[in-house]
Amino acid sequence: MIELLRNLHLPVIGAPMFLVSGPDLVIAQCRAGIVGALPALNARTSLELEEWVSRISAETRSTDCAPFAVNLIVNTRNQRLDDDLAICVGMKVPIVITSMSSPERIADRVHQYGGIVFHDVSSVKHARKAASAGVNGLILVSAGAGGHTGALNPFAFVSEVRQFFSGSLALSGCITSGAGILAARTLGCELAYIGTRFIATRESSAPEAYKKMIIDSKAEDIICTPLFSGVNANYLAGSIRNAGLDPSNLPLQDKPSGYRRRADGPKAWKDVWGAGQGVGVICDIPATQELVDRLASEYRSSLMKLHCEASRLGCDPSSL
Repeated sequence: MIELLRNLHLPVIGAPMFLVSGPDLVIAQCRAGIVGALPALNARTSLELEEWVSRISAETRSTDCAPFAVNLIVNTRNQRLDDDLAICVGMKVPIVITSMSSPERIADRVHQYGGIVFHDVSSVKHARKAASAGVNGLILVSAGAGGHTGALNPFAFVSEVRQFFSGSLALSGCITSGAGILAARTLGCELAYIGTRFIATRESSAPEAYKKMIIDSKAEDIICTPLFSGVNANYLAGSIRNAGLDPSNLPLQDKPSGYRRRADGPKAWKDVWGAGQGVGVICDIPATQELVDRLASEYRSSLMKLHCEASRLGCDPSSL
């Protein structure tokens, strides 16, 4: 796995975002030197997913490009799982990101062709289960992350998981700058997992109104609720308001996902848009290459400051 990630321009995975991450964004991310990823279900059919993977593979074949990833939702409601997994295996997708249920069956298939598997988790309990399933890496979804979110502070989350897991860790939650990437590394994670910042890019499949709302929003405009998908997720208050609901007075339900299934109710991700608490510092819609270059510059600047502080304290900066 180290070899697969060695040539990254930045230690970053672009998070796969439903209805946002498509081939254009993934290709741009890989060409910029970070891992690009998309959800398999963004493709309308398994046949379309095969076409997407074929295109991404062809357009990121250069040794200068970072590897790409496909996200598979592992649960019984995903009737395409077997077909989509077969495509990933047959086309040897370099990285498979699994979500929801145990990734053990997927990990075995992916490892057979030399691919690697990351599983996203929002609790230490689920991290333990995924680690025992033999994944190569864990994505720690911490408090403030966009979409389906976690509740743990990243300091607590990373520290506790590191007690039992020696594989690669990617930290998710409010990372929008090079300094944030370096902070994830300093905490002990190999990678930062960035989603919301890439919604507002030219290659993103998000509607222009969604991108503009990202720019216009602050942390206080992020609403965490299980109402639309059945589990806690972070959404933009403006999109909830546009869907005809008061974000400060949302309906309560015994079964939160029931509202989503109403014919007249707004749908998660399509009508009500996800975003993380880091939106407050996003102020433009650059090309992906421009954004990654900016993050890399910020990362180097932050690393230089860390080196200077190490020297001031009498430490060897080369050890950082």
